[in-house]
Amino acid sequence: MTDPDPLRVEYTTVRELIDFLMYTVESISLGFDRWEEEHIRGPGLYFVIVTGVHSGAYADSLGENMWPTETCQVVSEDLDRLVEAARTVGFTRDGAVIISTDGTIQEQMVRIKSQSDADEDTPLDYADWMGTKHLSAIEVSVRSEVVAAITLSEEDGRMSLFQDGSYEDYKRHELGGVWRPSD
Repeated sequence: MTDPDPLRVEYTTVRELIDFLMYTVESISLGFDRWEEEHIRGPGLYFVIVTGVHSGAYADSLGENMWPTETCQVVSEDLDRLVEAARTVGFTRDGAVIISTDGTIQEQMVRIKSQSDADEDTPLDYADWMGTKHLSAIEVSVRSEVVAAITLSEEDGRMSLFQDGSYEDYKRHELGGVWRPSD
């Protein structure tokens, strides 16, 4: 057996990246058991996967809201640490987490600009259950530099995947089956 090349970098595919993030969101949703209680807000998350790392064209810095890069800076390095960091963010911070397609998580969390801020007029199919985070996610998903957005609703534990102006929606009671990563 030969020694591995120390300069070789193993990259995660975009589909694997989406799967890791969906697994994380699903784990957090299922790990919170107070969704049905009145006046209780659950964890909320908003991930945006982008080509490149610069988000200035579609996002503004969100003050002191930061992703804990000391816990997890690359999505695929350690899923337990990713879930730990995401759980902390889901309960204590607001804004979108920007992740480049190589899996690197940007520390600064952001506010995504609305389509009107960006002068885009792509028609979108909004659903009546969508709150602010979901409306933002469907809008940002049509931008050329955005690969996907994934949300966890703090209202009911719903997990949603947004790509190219459409979405796949998973209500909390639909989560928790055998995890099968995408092909």
